[in-house]
Amino acid sequence: MTRINTNVTSLLSQRVLSQNNADLNRSLERLSTGLRINRGKDDPAGLIASQNLRAEIDGLNQAVKNAERADQVVNIAEGGLQEVSSLLNGLQALITQTANTGGLSQEELEANQLQIDSILQTIDRVASATSFQGLKLLNGNMDYETDNISAAVTAIKVNGAKLSFGETRDVDVLVTTSAQVGGLLMSFAGASIALGGPTNNFVIEVAGAEGSRELTFASSTSLAVIESTINSFTDVTGVRASGDGVTGIRLFSDGFGSDEFVSVTVIDEGGIGTASGIGVYGYLPGDANTPDTGTVTTFLAADNGVLDRGQDVGVTINGIRATTKGTQATINTDFLDVELNLNYDDTVGTPNAAVLGAFTAFTINGGGADFQLSSRVNIGGRVSIGVGNVAARELGQTTVNVNGTDSTYLLKDLSNGRDLNVVDGNLTAAQKIVEGAIKEVSSLRGRLGAFQKNVIGATVRSLGVSVENTTAAESVIRDADFATESAGLTRAQILVQSSTQVLGIANQSPQNALQLLG
Repeated sequence: MTRINTNVTSLLSQRVLSQNNADLNRSLERLSTGLRINRGKDDPAGLIASQNLRAEIDGLNQAVKNAERADQVVNIAEGGLQEVSSLLNGLQALITQTANTGGLSQEELEANQLQIDSILQTIDRVASATSFQGLKLLNGNMDYETDNISAAVTAIKVNGAKLSFGETRDVDVLVTTSAQVGGLLMSFAGASIALGGPTNNFVIEVAGAEGSRELTFASSTSLAVIESTINSFTDVTGVRASGDGVTGIRLFSDGFGSDEFVSVTVIDEGGIGTASGIGVYGYLPGDANTPDTGTVTTFLAADNGVLDRGQDVGVTINGIRATTKGTQATINTDFLDVELNLNYDDTVGTPNAAVLGAFTAFTINGGGADFQLSSRVNIGGRVSIGVGNVAARELGQTTVNVNGTDSTYLLKDLSNGRDLNVVDGNLTAAQKIVEGAIKEVSSLRGRLGAFQKNVIGATVRSLGVSVENTTAAESVIRDADFATESAGLTRAQILVQSSTQVLGIANQSPQNALQLLG
C-alpha cells in the first residue's frame, strides 16, 4: 500500500534513529566521564547506593586523618614525658650520691639540693609547656574531672572513660574480700624472754618481701627491745613489729597483698621451753588482729620456719571484676579504665579495703581527650584517654614510714626546706618517692605507647582496608565498564548509520506514487 499524506515507514525510521542516537549519546557520555551512572535516571537505586557509599568513603578518609592527628598529639606528649623521665633518672642518681655522706662536704650537699630544686622546676616547666596548637598536654588539661571522692579511697586515676554529651558516671565499688597483711604472733608469756640460762641466746631469722635478717637476743631481753630492733630493720626485711610489751610481739608485713609475707625461723631457741602460751601463732583467716589460738608452733619446732602471706583485696568496679594488688584495684574496659587505691580502716563500719560492702568511690563529670576514629559519630566509634598532670606537685604520691609514722609525700617534698630535702631530710623516703614518680611516668608512657600501637595503628590499618573495600563496592555500582561501553558505542554507531540510511529510503517511498499517475 502506497500513501503520500502519511509516511508511516518514515515515522518508524525516525523513532528508531532517535533511539539509536540516544544510545550513542549515552555511550559517549559514559566513556567520556568514566561513569555508568551520571544522573538519577541512569539507575535510581544504584545512584542512591553509590551516594551512600561515597559519604561512607569520605567519613572513613576523615577518620584516618583523625587517627593520624591523634598520633601526632600523642607523639608530642611522649616527647615531653621522655624528658621528664630523664630528669627523674637524674634525680635518682643525685639522691644516691647524696646518701654517700661520708665522702661529701656540706657545700656539696647544698649544691646537690640546688640541682634537685632545678630539676623539679624543669619538670614543672615541661608539664606546662608541652602543647599541641596551644592545647596543653601534660598539665592536667587532658585529665578527667572528678568529684564526690569517698573517704574509702586514698588515690584515684582515670585512664579512660567514654561519656555521652553531658553524661556523668559514678564509679561504684563492691568489696568482696578484705585486704590483709602477712602476720604472725611471737608469744613469750611475759614482758621479757626467759631462756634456759644467762648465757643462752635466742636467735631468729625474720624475713619479709624485702629480705631477711638474723637477730640474736640474750635472756631477759625485754619485748620492747625486741620490737624496736625488728623495726630498725624494716627497710631491709619489709616486716614491722608491734606489741603491748607484756606477752608477745606481733610481726606484720609492711604492705598488703599476696606478694607480702612474714616468716620467722628459730635458729636457736636458747632453751626457752614449751610452756603454755609460748610459741608462734598465726591469725584467724581474714582477721589480722585476732590470733588463732588453736594453732601454735613452739619455738623448738619453728626451726624450719613459720610463714604467713597477706591477701589482696577482692573488688568489683561497676560490675566488672577488678585486677587487684594489695589495696589497689584496676579495671580496663572499652568504656571505663580506672585505678584506685582503697583506704584500710577496720575501725569503721563503712566499706573499705578492710570492711566488705558497696560504696560509690567517685563521680566522673567529663574531661579527658576524645578522638573520633570511625566514620560514624557515636560513642562506639570514639576512643577516650586521660593524661594526668606530671608536675612535681602531682607525681610520686607514696605513703612511707618516717620515724614510726606513716606519712604521704609527693615529689615536691624533695625541694629545699621540705621534709625530704637531701641536706637534712629522710633520703630513704626520698628515694621511694622518686621511684614512685619514675614508675608513674613510665606507666603513662607505656599506656600512651599502647594507645598509639594498638588503637591508633590498628585503626588506621583497619580503616585503610575499609576505604579500599568500600571504594571498590562504589566503583562496581557507579563506574563504567569500558569494554562493555566500547562495544555498545560501536553498536550504536552502526545502528545510527543504518537507521539514517533507512530513513532516507523511507522518505523516498512516497515518490513511487508518481509512477502510478503516469
